[in-house]
Amino acid sequence: MSLINFHRVLIVAAILFCAGYGAFEFPALAGSERDGSLVISGTFFVFAAALTFYLANLKRILGIDE
Repeated sequence: MSLINFHRVLIVAAILFCAGYGAFEFPALAGSERDGSLVISGTFFVFAAALTFYLANLKRILGIDE
């Protein structure tokens, strides 16, 4: 396995973690009077979206030509 493929695996794991934790915090908002759950949930969804963009453009960002 090349270093780039290993990097992709780690990015996918980070995307799944961020999306999962964002989904975990979102229902906590309904049972809470605090806005902290909304902020945490939204932040992790933004992280997941940014990592997805990074993964989709990884070759261009690293400057790898096919």
